Amino acid sequence: MALLFIGIDPETGQSGSPTVWVDTETADIVLQSYTADARTREQCQENTAPGHDKGIPDHETVIRIPVHLVPLLREACDAAQRAAL
Repeated sequence: MALLFIGIDPETGQSGSPTVWVDTETADIVLQSYTADARTREQCQENTAPGHDKGIPDHETVIRIPVHLVPLLREACDAAQRAAL
């Protein structure tokens, strides 16, 4: 796996590190961010996609992406598309 660093939340300071990478081999976007709190996880478990079982599968999790990461996510989407070509 080769990860291309896209960026880190510019508002994070030294207390956290929400970060965005792109896997240049698979074009997947890889995120490090805050674990969602219990209330958010509960709401996600109840509000599932149509046709899907309720709950969060054991192999998945819910994370929160700070709004400050949105520009980096846009950049990561562009990088992922380039990697997929």
